[in-house]
Amino acid sequence: MTVPTHDAVLDETRAVLSRLGVTLPEGGDLVARSPITGGELARLTAHTPEQVGELVGQAAAAFTTWRSVPAPVRGALVRELGELLREHKADLGALVSIEAGKIRSEGLGEVQEMIDICDLAIGLSRQLTGLTIASERPGHRMMEQWHPLGVVAVISAFNFPVAVWSWNAALAFVCGDPVVWKPSEKTVLTALACQALFDEAARRVGAPAGLSSVVLGDAAVGEALIDDHRVALVSATGSTRMGRAVAPRVAARFGRTLLELGGNNAAIVAPSADLDLTVRGLVFSAAGTAGQRCTTLRRVIVHESIADELVQRLAAAYGSLPIGSPLAEGTLVGPLVDAASYRGYADALEKAQANGGTVVAGGERVLADEAPDAYYVQPAIVRMPTQSDIVRAETFAPILYVLTYTDFDEAIELHNAVPQGLSSSIFTLNLREAERFVSAAGSDCGIANVNIGPSGAEIGGAFGGEKETGGGRESGSDAWRNYMRRATNTINYSTELPLAQGVEFG
Repeated sequence: MTVPTHDAVLDETRAVLSRLGVTLPEGGDLVARSPITGGELARLTAHTPEQVGELVGQAAAAFTTWRSVPAPVRGALVRELGELLREHKADLGALVSIEAGKIRSEGLGEVQEMIDICDLAIGLSRQLTGLTIASERPGHRMMEQWHPLGVVAVISAFNFPVAVWSWNAALAFVCGDPVVWKPSEKTVLTALACQALFDEAARRVGAPAGLSSVVLGDAAVGEALIDDHRVALVSATGSTRMGRAVAPRVAARFGRTLLELGGNNAAIVAPSADLDLTVRGLVFSAAGTAGQRCTTLRRVIVHESIADELVQRLAAAYGSLPIGSPLAEGTLVGPLVDAASYRGYADALEKAQANGGTVVAGGERVLADEAPDAYYVQPAIVRMPTQSDIVRAETFAPILYVLTYTDFDEAIELHNAVPQGLSSSIFTLNLREAERFVSAAGSDCGIANVNIGPSGAEIGGAFGGEKETGGGRESGSDAWRNYMRRATNTINYSTELPLAQGVEFG
């Protein structure tokens, strides 16, 4: 497949930004690029730490007003945002493809995820429920309330440049919190587009100024955000290394963190598995988004009796994957985001082979003649004799390691013997294996699937993982509680003053 000229990509970018209402300033040291060609899209000016502090101050001022607005009224803001996302879905999806390198279907899917979380948050705005608790004291009532928390900082990664912001922002807004967002330096244009849509939604409902803002820049900008004592919650998505830097700094000032960090997701394939279904599930999970999802399938743990057949089928499927421009119809695998990602891919393959691995499919860079500054690669399958250090590490690229097992206990042990604990799956028609996998004695991940891959999550369930994945939960279920503070109230409606636990005083 061919790669478009950079001028063509630039023209589409400008057209999309214009329809989204984004006017780019000229000049600046922050360069926005497209992984489609590796070429420059725009130059922007990064914020200084002092400017970050000013925006946090504006958010803190907005909080004093927004926290007292009834939650269903706050939901009206999110409803307007959702309607604008529906109206501009095609353009924002195209911008995701241009800036993050996702194929068009995935770009559109990411915007649909934003729409879905807005719908969830609107309903939630009438369901921020507490508890009534029986009191041991006569004439007393206990209850539990949830109140707005404060300024929420969102630090997002390039691979989901808009959805992760919306997971946090939609819930934060209905919970009564303002949001300050630092997007990845690799995907700043999509963030500006989201802010433009939010500004229009805020104008329509008369929301206070400073309720949402975007800060652009490198690690210094992020540090200014996480160190600001006015930021009540830091929701950070990225590598485990990043989480290790963020968590102690926020904890030092007694702030809260919500961490979504690395994944090293596996699929166990049992002898009873429906292999037609399994191959389809594994290929998307491993090769989709060019392996650049936190939920990407990175390990297959297959029973030795079917390993050769499964690998043969996977290799055949990999050989037919269309690789090329994510803007082109029919493309299934777009580019890696940049040269550093390609180096990680190449280095990991070299280490895997040094540890006895055999590359059975893919493993090469392609389209370099057409796009020398972009990094398209063939998704790779590597059979490994053991789960070596390179297999236990997360490489953000399309490399699928295949390991074999003899009995189910061994499969579970291999599955859990990595530092990360985000998503997991099993392909089996054996009810006992399926139930064991999702039990406390099975997968140790935050997400455990049966007969679907680990990649791709609906917003109705809480998203997040354990161990070095950070323990955070975003999106559905009760994740909204991250953005609120709990207050326990005791109300005395009697004329007496009994003490709890039968204590007598006077």
